[in-house]
Amino acid sequence: MKKKLGIIRSFFIYYLKPFNGLRLIKFYSHFIKKGDLCFDIGAHLGNRTNAWLKMGATVVAVEPQPSCVDFLERKFGQHHNFQLVPKAVDKKTGSANFRISSLYPTISTISKDWQFSKSKKPDTLQYWDDQIDVKTITLDTLIEEFGVPNFCKIDVEDFELEALKGLSFPIAALSFEFFPAKIDKAILCLEALTTLGNYEFNLSYKEYLKLEFHEWVNIEGMIQILNQHDKEISGDIYARLIGDKKHQYPRAT
Repeated sequence: MKKKLGIIRSFFIYYLKPFNGLRLIKFYSHFIKKGDLCFDIGAHLGNRTNAWLKMGATVVAVEPQPSCVDFLERKFGQHHNFQLVPKAVDKKTGSANFRISSLYPTISTISKDWQFSKSKKPDTLQYWDDQIDVKTITLDTLIEEFGVPNFCKIDVEDFELEALKGLSFPIAALSFEFFPAKIDKAILCLEALTTLGNYEFNLSYKEYLKLEFHEWVNIEGMIQILNQHDKEISGDIYARLIGDKKHQYPRAT
């Protein structure tokens, strides 16, 4: 019952927010064009997947949580441009322990550090009440199977660094989630990306779907921004390869 309630809660948040689908399409249209290949890593209920498919992209959704996998299969399984990989992304293939929060499935994670830091908050209702073993796959393995994506979203609850450690191909554009309590990990993610190519960066807070900075910055600029970060809100860092002419990237408004 709790897992059903968790899925219903997520559905209301991600699918019933007024005009959110249109806002997703508008925002990602700067990164994604018809016919592009996209990876939705940590797809959850697939609100990004949904927008990208409507934009004419081919989407590979990666999600290990069984209740979310069932939802994704029901909603997108018959779509000819959709592929579902029911695994978790890690720095190596194999298996891992996946902790599930039935009522708050968005915080289900492999990261033990994330579980510890969240559960220490005395007023939180976000807790993990189940665990399963899941198969893991690397970004490199996904690329070998499906090709290099034009855009890749990584939202895996404090496991973004491990996901990026399994990538050795530069991707034209991608995003990864960051947390105010884990700025050190976000910086390590930036450093991992710059070993693959010449990237520049921007960020968007929460689900605002708006880039914060008018000008994209290099790694030094983004590290400075993160080190001065005084907001108690998470967000996503966006990265693009400098000199990539295929995409027209958004400017902050």
